[in-house]
Amino acid sequence: MRNLAWIHGSVYNLAEANIPLEDRGYLLGDGVYEITRVYNKTPFYLSDHLERIKRSAGEIGIPFPYSIAEIKAIITDLLEQSECIEGYIYIQLTRGSAPRDHLFPVEQKPSMVFYVRELASPGGADAVEPGKCITLPDERWLNCYIKSTNLLPNVLARQKAAEAEAVEAILYRSGGIVTEATRSNVFAVIGDKVRTHPESKLILSGITRRIALDILEELGIPTAEEAFTIEDLAGATEVFLTSTTMEIKPVCAVDQKPVGNNKTGPVGKSVIKAFWGKIAENCSKE
Repeated sequence: MRNLAWIHGSVYNLAEANIPLEDRGYLLGDGVYEITRVYNKTPFYLSDHLERIKRSAGEIGIPFPYSIAEIKAIITDLLEQSECIEGYIYIQLTRGSAPRDHLFPVEQKPSMVFYVRELASPGGADAVEPGKCITLPDERWLNCYIKSTNLLPNVLARQKAAEAEAVEAILYRSGGIVTEATRSNVFAVIGDKVRTHPESKLILSGITRRIALDILEELGIPTAEEAFTIEDLAGATEVFLTSTTMEIKPVCAVDQKPVGNNKTGPVGKSVIKAFWGKIAENCSKE
């Protein structure tokens, strides 16, 4: 396939695409974004991602420049030109280009760009391997429900995780309350139920998070959207992460302490299997 970008109606090779130097997303992080996986040439839960970027844009006052139908048509054409089979679509919307100033431009001319890049899937439910995590204080801003391009705290925390040979850093706020991770939501089997932080301004309510919650309900597994602490996490029998790019990722250790038997647990296995069933259902091969 070819990695391609769509910018203001023109398609470029991704490596050759560019934006104006005074784009406010580049200068000030004044923008929002989404990432949608592509399986078998088909965007997965695209409508949910588009509705969320529209909400995020509205929360920070960026006018939405296209209809959902127009965006879907752009993405369909970009995928066809790229010949993408397995990959992801990145969407970014900024307040546009203007002389650098913290104040909004008098005339806002938002800029929306898209690109598609190849990304191989792990190959099915049986190919998913558990990973290690560390925990760190959550030093992000207080409006994490907005999918903003301001990601420096996430970047720094994830780098620390990588240096510790971990796949993620699980974040916590005052009182040891676990919020989410740098690029994923956190689920933990604590006692007799699965728990995950409730929707609030402190987390991004992930699309894959919602899919996982639906799966848990369909499977009849007791689940609660309620806060839990680092101490609770330490006693969890299973932990797994959810995100668009990580999908359903089981955790085998947190801060070098094994979780359960150091392998993917029965709840995690059931959720992963059902998740791949939804991929097959929504993104069937031709």
